[in-house]
Amino acid sequence: MRTQIAIIGAGPAGMFLAHLLRLQGIDAVVVERRDRAYVEGRVRAGVLEQVTTDLMRQLGLADRLVREGLVHGGTNLSLDGRMFHIDMAALTGGSTVTVYGQQEVMRDLFDAAESRGLSIVWNASDVALHDLEGARPAVTWSLHGREQRLDCDYIVGCDGYHGVSRGAIPADVIKTFERAYPFGWLGILADVPPVDHELIYANHERGFALASMRSTTRSRYYVQCALNDDIANWSDDRFWDELCLRLGPEVGAKVTRGPSFEKAIAPLRSFVSEPMRWGRLFLAGDAAHIVPPTGAKGMNLAVSDVTMLAEALVEKYKDRSDAGIDGYSARALARVWKAERFSWWFTSVTHRFPAMDGFDRRIQIAELDYIRGSEAAQRSLAENYVGLPLGAA
Repeated sequence: MRTQIAIIGAGPAGMFLAHLLRLQGIDAVVVERRDRAYVEGRVRAGVLEQVTTDLMRQLGLADRLVREGLVHGGTNLSLDGRMFHIDMAALTGGSTVTVYGQQEVMRDLFDAAESRGLSIVWNASDVALHDLEGARPAVTWSLHGREQRLDCDYIVGCDGYHGVSRGAIPADVIKTFERAYPFGWLGILADVPPVDHELIYANHERGFALASMRSTTRSRYYVQCALNDDIANWSDDRFWDELCLRLGPEVGAKVTRGPSFEKAIAPLRSFVSEPMRWGRLFLAGDAAHIVPPTGAKGMNLAVSDVTMLAEALVEKYKDRSDAGIDGYSARALARVWKAERFSWWFTSVTHRFPAMDGFDRRIQIAELDYIRGSEAAQRSLAENYVGLPLGAA
């Protein structure tokens, strides 16, 4: 087989890129090691930046998003039960975020891929990349016991942190930067109405909590916990009690309790790999970077990566210019690091760290009090939360 662009991974980065390239008449094949049900069923992010919702409209993928997505013009911060509101739309000239789960995004991407004839290879094992510095790169894999080969012009690694793409870059070329956080998020899904029509980020002396949702009838809640905590120790009753305590008496009294149908502990970390291009290989999404979920940037960063990369590849094929692809890594990383900064900062002011002393706690309180009373501070938070511009090449 031959194509122009080989895309490794059928997650958000890979599928958005495939649709963007198809829109511009550039051939691409997506190679995925799992099946559709697995990829679509992964429970991930649920807050879409303005850039992401705009792209879904541009690609003709927004019908369900418009019908079912919950548009939020603001968000809430809480300090020991005292809540205040950030009017993001007013502070950013009308920008909003939309609550719409990644599972729903993937369903839209896959349904449209079938109707548009996008080529996806499922259940590909032993994926390997070849001749990345040469003129004839290729991808090989095994399918039903037979080796397959795809020749191409370029390869885009959208296969996540554990994929093969980043590992194909030589160790003396790639640099990685990482920050592991000393706690996790215990999250549940429950078919109960959310406690508020917008998200609540709560800083409490016992730790962080987040009140979120997937729809008007399904809630997503989190509490900060120890990394080595055992889910078996967290009954639904214990979780609801702890959540309500951290949200404070006024909000906690409004929480609708019910049985959870999913419960898991997720670690938090920041990770960036540089560069995001080597030879004929480009990295995008979680293959190149991971952010803690506090700022809701994971899938949105993947979308901004592939939007920039698609522009660069269109410039290469239509204008015969290498400027875009040569500048892709620096351009993408500039936005990545700003998102990493925001996610790190937002995590630092909302969570309890094991080594925190009285001074650290007072600094957190002062920071949140400053945000509460400063329009400039609220604007900075709002601009980062709704998503920074993609920026110039």
